[in-house]
Amino acid sequence: MDFNFIGTIWSLLPPVVAIALALKTKEVYSSLFIGIVLGAILFCLSMGTGFDGFLSHLLNDTVGEGDDAKSYGLIHCLSDPWNVGILVFLVVLGSIVSLMNKAGGSAAFGRWAAKHIKSKIGAQVATIILGILIFIDDYFNCLTVGSVMRPITVRYGVTKEKLAYLIDSTAAPVCIISPISSWAAAVSGFVSGGENGLALFCQAIPFNFYAFFTIIFMLMIVVTGFDFKAMSKYDERLKEWYERNGWQLDEVSDTKLQIVEHGVGAKADSKKPKETKGAVADLVVPIIMLIVFCMTGMVYSGGYFDATSANYHDFVDSFAASNASVGLVIGSLTALILTIMMFVVKKTLKFDDAMSCLIKGFEAMVPAVLILTLAWTLKSMTDSLGAAEYVSGVVASSAAGLQMLLPAIVFIVAACLAFATGTSWGTFGILIPICIAVFPVAAPLRIISISACMAGAVCGDHISPISDTTIMASAGAECKHVHHVSSQLPYALTVAGVSFLTFVVAGLTQGMGLMASAAISWISGIILLIVALTILKRIKCKKE
Repeated sequence: MDFNFIGTIWSLLPPVVAIALALKTKEVYSSLFIGIVLGAILFCLSMGTGFDGFLSHLLNDTVGEGDDAKSYGLIHCLSDPWNVGILVFLVVLGSIVSLMNKAGGSAAFGRWAAKHIKSKIGAQVATIILGILIFIDDYFNCLTVGSVMRPITVRYGVTKEKLAYLIDSTAAPVCIISPISSWAAAVSGFVSGGENGLALFCQAIPFNFYAFFTIIFMLMIVVTGFDFKAMSKYDERLKEWYERNGWQLDEVSDTKLQIVEHGVGAKADSKKPKETKGAVADLVVPIIMLIVFCMTGMVYSGGYFDATSANYHDFVDSFAASNASVGLVIGSLTALILTIMMFVVKKTLKFDDAMSCLIKGFEAMVPAVLILTLAWTLKSMTDSLGAAEYVSGVVASSAAGLQMLLPAIVFIVAACLAFATGTSWGTFGILIPICIAVFPVAAPLRIISISACMAGAVCGDHISPISDTTIMASAGAECKHVHHVSSQLPYALTVAGVSFLTFVVAGLTQGMGLMASAAISWISGIILLIVALTILKRIKCKKE
């Protein structure tokens, strides 16, 4: 019997099964692995290969010849230069965080922040502001914001699930509206035909409704104190534990803070934690070095310092031409070396203690590395089944008859594709060329549709359990990954619904010109956000 699952709706089965199992079993590792195995089985059934072909495709398989050859499998994903760079960056970042904690920088910053941040709302707003300020890269954002704000948010009773949501919502949504970021570089790289990809990216920023509305909605729920039941149940659990121990949420001592950080129900240590020599500068200076050197590494990889070379680019264009994986490794390694030197010279840490932090940093990142590896492999299986080509074909066939509604359609399709595959950048690579091909250069729908593609990809990435950024947000907040995914989903879906309707408005008003369409769409979107929050609060009040 002949089977052919390649390029059909069946190609979406592996990620759908993996996601469903992860949400059902609360165990992400086995769920991802089952999805990978299922993808390899479907491919081998389609190609008519036996068990040898199954093992080959599961581990390291090359399909096609010459320039058309593509590699798939676990070993291929682990040996891919881009992926290796991201893994190295994660390990180095984990080591820097471990160094800052060992030196007492995180504790010192927590004590400083306790004097300036006086409430639960203040802690959440501070997290959002820090997340917005770190706009270079979403991986860097997730782990840095998590390590800095985790002690402070715990002190004021912000659950790890809520912290993970705040981190995730200021990672990709902020990067996708920043012209100086690895995301801008990725989008620019998918624009061909001699066009200036970065200029096109900047034109599309005002219509990236999901990114802006996510940040606005996040501030609204923090200020109003509204939470969905999926999130508030964790808040109630933490409050009950505080009350059983007779502690006030805003009066947690350093000793109690350490207990809470190690998990609800941990046994109290009667001894006060040992004072360290750490200062606020021991946390701030390494983070500043990370930001500066990561930016430098990215423009270096983009040819900014090759003044005599044909690959030379100015500062802005070098971001568009940069290799984020290489740039982040260069920047993080430089920051790591200088951080070790700074702590040793200041005698904040002994050299042996600093070296032990390298191992602890690696150990802390093992779960994230494992999930990333499995997620990349699952994406590889999905790619080999032609899922992206299937989805792009559906979009292209529906474009002619529904042009006015195309931005909203592209938003939904991009969200579904990014959700199923766990990657925004892969979605950019598939749908942006289609949007460019469907509309001429001067057409307003061209810009709006490209914005819808970027917004939808970020939306799907935001809610996907196998997304790199979602995984990093869980790691940054030290939150169980499945808890983060399930508690974040209602917020993201609410903003997604408002964004979809706003893209409908943008498509219908595009004949008025880009500026007028953007203004009308923004007004409509903000009103819809306020109405949605008001209705949700009333529904929650009635249930309570």
